[in-house]
Formats: sequence, C-alpha cells, structure tokens
Amino acid sequence: MATSSNAACQSCRFFDEHKTNGAQASGDQGLCRYNPPVSQPDPQGNGLWPVVASKDWCGHFTADVTPAE
Repeated sequence: MATSSNAACQSCRFFDEHKTNGAQASGDQGLCRYNPPVSQPDPQGNGLWPVVASKDWCGHFTADVTPAE
C-alpha cells in the first residue's frame, strides 16, 4: 500500500489533467496515460483512457519511472 502522500496520480508522470476546451482542468479528475486506451464494446467506439482522481494511486507509481522518449 502507498504510504507516501506524494505517491498519488497527481505526482505521476503519466497523469494528464484532462483540460477541457476552455483550458480548465476537469475538477479533481485526470487521465492515466500509463497504459494504452481501453477498447470499447461498440465496433465504432473509440478507445478511452482510464479516468482517475488526482489523489488515487496504483502499483505502477514509483518516483523513478520515466516515460519512453
């Protein structure tokens, strides 16, 4: 279990604040960009990024993870 208060989605390199068209963050929510988008059951549906709260955390979080460049 995460014990550090900075081990939260908002501190993760893969957290996207998911700003709306007005360039405002969408509340306390964001998108997790760690894994690819999840497919939808509808054949014409787009893949969706998981929506997470900024205070959420997962087992992928670590201070030394850096995205592929």
